[in-house]
Amino acid sequence: MDIFLRKNMERKKILIVDDEEAMRHMLTLILKREGYEVQAAEKGSEALLLVESESFDFMLLDVVMPEMNGLDLLQALKKKKVEATVIMMSAYGNLDTAVEAMKRGAYDYVSKPFRPDEILLTLRKAEERENLRQENLRLRQEVRRDYSFGNIVGKSPRMMQVFEAIKKVSDYKASVLVFGESGTGKEMVARCIHYNSPRSNEAFVVVNCGAIPETLLESELFGHEKGAFTDAKKEKRGSFELAHQGTLFLDEVGEMSLSAQVKLLRALQEGEVKRLGSERPLAVDVRIIAATIRDLTRAVAEGKFREDLFYRLNVLPLHLPPLRERKEDIPLLVDHFIQKYNKLHGLGTEGIAEDALARLLEYSWPGNVRELENTIERAMILTQGKKIKADCLPSEILGDRPPWKKDLWGEEFSIKKGSRILEEDLIRKALKRTKGNRSQAAKVLEISHPSLLSKIKEYGIEG
Repeated sequence: MDIFLRKNMERKKILIVDDEEAMRHMLTLILKREGYEVQAAEKGSEALLLVESESFDFMLLDVVMPEMNGLDLLQALKKKKVEATVIMMSAYGNLDTAVEAMKRGAYDYVSKPFRPDEILLTLRKAEERENLRQENLRLRQEVRRDYSFGNIVGKSPRMMQVFEAIKKVSDYKASVLVFGESGTGKEMVARCIHYNSPRSNEAFVVVNCGAIPETLLESELFGHEKGAFTDAKKEKRGSFELAHQGTLFLDEVGEMSLSAQVKLLRALQEGEVKRLGSERPLAVDVRIIAATIRDLTRAVAEGKFREDLFYRLNVLPLHLPPLRERKEDIPLLVDHFIQKYNKLHGLGTEGIAEDALARLLEYSWPGNVRELENTIERAMILTQGKKIKADCLPSEILGDRPPWKKDLWGEEFSIKKGSRILEEDLIRKALKRTKGNRSQAAKVLEISHPSLLSKIKEYGIEG
């Protein structure tokens, strides 16, 4: 690494532990020249005293030393929970010594004599690994923050009950079945349970049972071997394997066919799966969280959902209330989404006007929290002032008759013509609200910018 670059970065601290003075001197010169901050110790006991008062990023430990050899020193450092990355050195090493060093927690092993560039390359590789570890730790902390209880917004009695339920079920492996309408946040709750559980460092895998064709669902869940079916060009690990020791979230589980339900039940009962095209069972340790918008009790009574699978999934039921039943949470949610999209889009929205908030409180929210979030994001993009105003809200929230109904209220019954009238009207309205800004209009319309340009040309719209 270039010395100038290292001097402009945070200086990494290295401790050299070697009983040979010449080796300590040589390594100190080389590493200081590379911009490292270096200290040296002659024996293990001296090193242990140093780590009591200072922290080091890396340690270079000689294996053969009097009083305490390098492997014993390594073990003592691990007992003290010293987090430095350790590289072992020895002129008498062999493969067994290297393997033993790795077992005891060393990052790497170099044999003496070594060239300066060899030890520097090993240190750089260790530094890259440490940077990746720190980045992974940071991302995990971000995930925990995003899916902590505080990120599920609410103060209503119904939501307080949900928070308490999440706290209770997170620590256990038992299956959770989350009930709730579309848009109530079932997946967010599932992630929250996972990231507040003992399995938080393992995978959280999502399978949308309603979005995958029945013919592919078994392969998605259990995987397949190469050649198991026509398009199986290579082997594939299923979601159960990917979620081993973690959590598998089965969204829309009520949409599974009866045949798929049988296979899922068998996997849950036996704790193992078989890939398509294989007879070899694979043991899996998976915590199941399932979600549904359907009334599974009724589905069981109608023979559309297996009773034994229902009871297997419904160990810990969790009901999410629709937004219309917790309207006291709407102001909190609005503030939450304003902060979120100010940061995401670089906006400066400071709040919402009273008349606009009143309209939000009056609305029934068939799309629940997801619909409210989309509404706030769209309104923030459209608003011209510091606060969201009522005229930036969709017509259905304002209580107006949708414009397409006005246009089609006559004798027009053609679905094709009606769709064109509706599409053209929405485009004109979006362009008017965005003052002709086509990029913003495309976002409001939830279509791509090229698609919008094509439709503007097709309908001969100006502006």
